[in-house]
Amino acid sequence: MTKKSTIGTRITRRTAIKALGAGTILASSAALPRFGGYAQAQSSEPIKIGFQVHRTGIGAAYGRWYDRTTDAATKRINDMGGINGRMVEIIAEDDGTDPKRGAEVVEKFATQHGCDIAFGTLFSHVVFGSAPRAGELKLPYFVVSEGHHVASGKLNRYTLQPGITDVKSQVQAMAPFVSDNLGKKVTMIFPDFAFGHDHRDFFSEAIERQGGEVVAKIAIPPTETSFTKYFPNIPRNTDVVYHVMVGPAVLTFVKELGEFFGPNSPEIFGFIDSLEAVDINSPGLEFLEGTYFWEGMPRYAQPDQTSHDKAYRTAVGVDDNGASTSDANDVSTYAHMFGCWETLNIVKKGMEAADYKGPDDRAQLIEAVEAMTDIPLSDDHPQGAKLFNGKTHQAFGHQYISKVEDGRLVLTHTTSIEDTFYEDEVDYTTQPF
Repeated sequence: MTKKSTIGTRITRRTAIKALGAGTILASSAALPRFGGYAQAQSSEPIKIGFQVHRTGIGAAYGRWYDRTTDAATKRINDMGGINGRMVEIIAEDDGTDPKRGAEVVEKFATQHGCDIAFGTLFSHVVFGSAPRAGELKLPYFVVSEGHHVASGKLNRYTLQPGITDVKSQVQAMAPFVSDNLGKKVTMIFPDFAFGHDHRDFFSEAIERQGGEVVAKIAIPPTETSFTKYFPNIPRNTDVVYHVMVGPAVLTFVKELGEFFGPNSPEIFGFIDSLEAVDINSPGLEFLEGTYFWEGMPRYAQPDQTSHDKAYRTAVGVDDNGASTSDANDVSTYAHMFGCWETLNIVKKGMEAADYKGPDDRAQLIEAVEAMTDIPLSDDHPQGAKLFNGKTHQAFGHQYISKVEDGRLVLTHTTSIEDTFYEDEVDYTTQPF
């Protein structure tokens, strides 16, 4: 039997929101350990967070930076005293960006490592493969994925996405800009798996609401390495090519797109996924000058950079161009990796609101997070303010559109949070633990 929750007598929405106050970054030039040790002579065991990381497979570029961001966030939390006076220990397991292996990793966290929660999964097909097992094991599963799978109601109460927005909200906010500024007839190029299907379905709906239409939908396997053969399927009446691609061959994809069109291309609107971990000034990408990209968080430091973004860059070791401070050729996945930082800070606040002591308090932890709403811009949340919907387990936040100017991504438009709202499709709070 699952322990009956007593959250109603201990945690209110007010106490959960109060826990969302801003913190102060404690920057350090020291190495970022997986576990900060008992620096303050803690007498209790650490809180163990199972980190499901894509170290190999098509998500490896993201996994490398999710890893670094998670280390930096954990170090900061431990330097500030941990969670409820306990240090945080990250136990990382490579899932190979594979759904079957992902489920095995989740089980390993619960049955072998004794983790309090699991965290960090990005690729949507891995989330779909892993979340059911997390629910069966009653292991809180905090994903950093962007897929609409959580808010769609297809998963379970143990799966939450509080630190990053989802594709449905992103494309809904982008569609008016595309329609008003670039054109009405859109050809979509997207990866042929759940994440890409979210783009296909939800952008098609969103652009139609703006009086536009998708004239072609070109699905490409995420493991593809050569793309030119797909481009003749782009109709001649296309006003805008909308592209979002992932995997190890994204640079090849963008180069071949430019080679195909030459100087006579339609307008181009891309999701930065097509260039994550890629230097925008790489040879062959000159055609991107003047094109637009969605960014989850602007890669380049902007003239109005907040103190929160500056402090976050310092902590994770990223310079003003979005590359590693130790290697300018090592470009980050800046538009996505903030989700690890922000999710761990949500976990911290949830555990503090729930007075979390161990696995018996997992239901209280989930209810504490469900009670959160307003998430202010802060050092804990440097990407921007958000609103969390406890019923759908999904965060909503600002979206950013940048234009390539002189080889840099220059922020052109910031949406409101309200632009990203859509009707609830599930109420997880009605589901039993």
